[in-house]
Amino acid sequence: MTPQQSVVLRRGDSGPAVAAVCERLVLSGDLPGGSGHSDRFGDPVYDEHVEQAVKSFQQRRGLIVDGIVGRSTYAVLDGARWALGDRVLRYVPEHFVEGDDVVALQARLVELGFTPGKVDGLHGPSTDSALRAFQAAVGLVPDGTVGPETMRAFAGLRRSVSGGSANALREREQIRRSGYSLSGRTIVLDPGHGGGDSGAHGLRGLVEGRLALDLARRIEGRLSAHGVSVVFTRTEATDGGTDEERAAFANSCEADLVLSLHTDHSVTGSAHGAATYFYGHPDNAAHADWSVIGESFADLLLREVVARTGLTDCRAHARTWPLLRRTRMPAVRLDFGYLNHDGDAAALANAQTLDHVAEAVVVALQRVYLGEADTSRTGVLRLDDLRRHLETMRAQQVGAERTVG
Repeated sequence: MTPQQSVVLRRGDSGPAVAAVCERLVLSGDLPGGSGHSDRFGDPVYDEHVEQAVKSFQQRRGLIVDGIVGRSTYAVLDGARWALGDRVLRYVPEHFVEGDDVVALQARLVELGFTPGKVDGLHGPSTDSALRAFQAAVGLVPDGTVGPETMRAFAGLRRSVSGGSANALREREQIRRSGYSLSGRTIVLDPGHGGGDSGAHGLRGLVEGRLALDLARRIEGRLSAHGVSVVFTRTEATDGGTDEERAAFANSCEADLVLSLHTDHSVTGSAHGAATYFYGHPDNAAHADWSVIGESFADLLLREVVARTGLTDCRAHARTWPLLRRTRMPAVRLDFGYLNHDGDAAALANAQTLDHVAEAVVVALQRVYLGEADTSRTGVLRLDDLRRHLETMRAQQVGAERTVG
């Protein structure tokens, strides 16, 4: 089994692919060596011990915790066994090398003042350009290969940024330079599911795919009124493809931000509330692979949604899901209620609730770009207030510039 294959492994399976998974789980420390049992060919069986180890790994790495090894879980599991310097790294078009060593490479480049783009563990063209720039700066042949010479060059240099995460400082500076206004920005809205996949079905005839598209259209109307260009990943008749394909589409649009819209459901029907998710590696204390702007938007969005709808606050969470990880811009997923919970379903069946969520999205987005200049209380700022608020800030800025001049 390789990361490119679509094989899905679950409890009860056996064979060489399960053996490969077990080897990597032992290396990651999630599965004790020699645990479990084997089939008649001597290969490990995907038993309850392997399933629990997979869930443990998924939890630590911010993946969907389902105990199933699909493409995304295997790719991250396989990449976890590499440390920077363990293998030669180089950019391979159409097949990006990924792993913990790539994360370390990207973090090191950022610390030294070179910009590889998002610290996502994917050795893409931005990482290749930053690596070649570093090599040229230290007098090496800029061949884009991380071999012994480049590793020696890294060892001889100290980080050029101190006082916090270099990646966080870069993201905040990009936001600051982009200005306060929403006008002229491009936002990709990703209504979950679609096409033949309708998503979760709940009480009162609610269907996730239809509800997500309805909300996306309400958000589009409000953002367009503020001069924002809105692009959808799917229509009513299409599904938008896999998360990887949706991320690639967002990248091709050169969007400023991506917002994915979903509802949730639970087995018992007792779970309820709203939650947001942003790109981040929960197991990495250094937060090198962590979207600060994504976290800020996720936090603001959730607080605005809760304040305006009364839905329970289920918190903002760092995750490494493909859509959040593979987009070059900040990406956030909003889960706005549980369709099989009486209270949430009643709220979401009311069109006014969707209007409140749409308003929350626009206000939270504006607050992200206001940054430190934002003094608004959550749930108070209205859409009609945005233009007046921005006009006041522009007037103050112009006045300050004249005073300095």
